[in-house]
Amino acid sequence: MKTKTAKTREWVMQGVFTGCACISILAVALICIFLFANGLPTIFEIGPLKFLLGTTWKPGNDIYGILPMILGSIYVTAGAIIVGVPIGLLTAIYMSKFASPAVNRVMLPAVQLLAGIPSVVYGFFGMIVLVPAVQAMVKSDFFKHVLGVKSGKGMSLFTAAVLLGIMILPTIITVSKTSLDAVPSSYYEGSLALGATHERSVFFAVLPAAKSGVLSAVILGIGRAIGETMAVVMVAGNQTWMPKGLFQGLRTMTSNIVIEMGYAADLHREALIATGVVLFVFILLINLCFSIVKGGSKNA
Repeated sequence: MKTKTAKTREWVMQGVFTGCACISILAVALICIFLFANGLPTIFEIGPLKFLLGTTWKPGNDIYGILPMILGSIYVTAGAIIVGVPIGLLTAIYMSKFASPAVNRVMLPAVQLLAGIPSVVYGFFGMIVLVPAVQAMVKSDFFKHVLGVKSGKGMSLFTAAVLLGIMILPTIITVSKTSLDAVPSSYYEGSLALGATHERSVFFAVLPAAKSGVLSAVILGIGRAIGETMAVVMVAGNQTWMPKGLFQGLRTMTSNIVIEMGYAADLHREALIATGVVLFVFILLINLCFSIVKGGSKNA
């Protein structure tokens, strides 16, 4: 009787798990169908080259070129990677292999708190703290005479990249630390037995073994950066022209959708949905590239 009950429970739970998996797949499929069904016809109506390579966005004149927004998203995401990945990875290594339990008892809740802060709060912090700081920095004599920065704004590519770099830290730190902790201790002990120091054992034995998890952390961080909206809207300047410099304003694809979707209609609205299609394809390509890097064509 007990065996029959156990088998029944197993079948029920298997059905529950299968149902949850199917719901997840269905959700992704519905999103893809909605985006491509509404976006692709608009792209071909406007013209793929005009839409993807056009440098002018003027909905009032039915001119829809999203190249400035594509470049804006790429630049901001690249800046966030430059800021967030080294800091996040080194922090994870420190917490996993160097920090004492007492230090980790303070740092782990702090990292978790960073992950729980809403995007709009990050944006408010950037607007109140980072924007004035960058504005004062650009106006300093060092930037003008030594670095040759003649003009710049607080709401700029640089500010958005720094803010997004801070925002992706919790994801990179948490996933990287988990991957480092999962590496068998025999890797570290074997390296020590061969005469390596603690630092060399960590960086040349443990870290390469955790490469897959670290790359996953970077992928998740990039997904967070390229898909972020509210914080970028508040600090990036939101100009629709081509990005002109590190300390000049720009607009990303997500910001373009959020700012204009509320009042868009007809072709304008369809062009914004088509922008979402381009963003979706970007994320798919990023995941594909990292899958190839992690494990070759089989994983891709």
